Amino acid sequence: MTALSPPPPAIARAFRLALDAASALAGATAPNPPVGCAVLAADGSVLAVRAHEGAGLPHAEAAALAACRDRWEAVHTLVVTLEPCNHHGRTGPCSEAILASPARAVWIGARDPNPAVAGGGARRLSAAGLDVAFVAGPLANEATRLIAPFAMYATQGRPWLTLKQAFTADGSMIPPPGARTFTSEASLDLAHGLRRRADAVITGSGTVLADAPLLTVRRVADPRRAPRRLAILDRRGRVPPAYLAAARARGLDPSVHADIPALLAGLAEGGALEALVEAGPTLSAAFLAASLWDERVVITKTARAGDPDTVETTLRVPVVRPAA
Repeated sequence: MTALSPPPPAIARAFRLALDAASALAGATAPNPPVGCAVLAADGSVLAVRAHEGAGLPHAEAAALAACRDRWEAVHTLVVTLEPCNHHGRTGPCSEAILASPARAVWIGARDPNPAVAGGGARRLSAAGLDVAFVAGPLANEATRLIAPFAMYATQGRPWLTLKQAFTADGSMIPPPGARTFTSEASLDLAHGLRRRADAVITGSGTVLADAPLLTVRRVADPRRAPRRLAILDRRGRVPPAYLAAARARGLDPSVHADIPALLAGLAEGGALEALVEAGPTLSAAFLAASLWDERVVITKTARAGDPDTVETTLRVPVVRPAA
């Protein structure tokens, strides 16, 4: 088994396909992580690309291999964004599905971070005689970042917290009178993309009372099957029942919480891997002050009309795989 290897061009291209397939389903797979897999022939040509679509459905490796049934003997290499599982869950071990195929080599993007299952897929495949390598460099970092919410949930017992804030040119988070937003169309697309990949949206009672926001995914494709959680911090019981009923009618699963710890515990209990904080200044400041954020996205409206908004994304702890 090779520890960290720069991938040859054909493998790198396959990783790009697998990562893109998995990323397109981020937010739809909880409590499982998003995973993509590409199957290659011996000459490097791509036979199939598939991604895991949700809990209880085939894992990416099994789905990709199933798509190759009419070219079964050509199967040679699997490229997978996450270490294949080696345990029984709702589905059988991916390691066994790979061993039942003609595959002779496996390239892996990220190690399985779940301490409950202790990985083992790479070791199992290597012990069976397959060539197993972990890819190095930017592709490895991208694969590790893709499963960062799953790693947070598996190791810390809470969802990955993405904090989005939008500011006017003079530093206010409050839209001008009569407006619900002030950011550009591109920034709105970005915001809905962040919402799409989240299993839950967190907001406060002040935002609900001021704007009655929809908090649904509208500007980008949303592959999620289950209702997205809407967790509302409401210490004083101010959120109207009518708003909660309307949220349910929009396909959300709303809940009201008295404090942030209870809110996060409720989301974790429900298997949420990532939560997007879309709140006003007070609640956003509370998450920042408590260091309860993993990714912060700051959108700032520029003073000059027609100029694009500035967007700054910060990871509180850089998500990269160690060099060794």
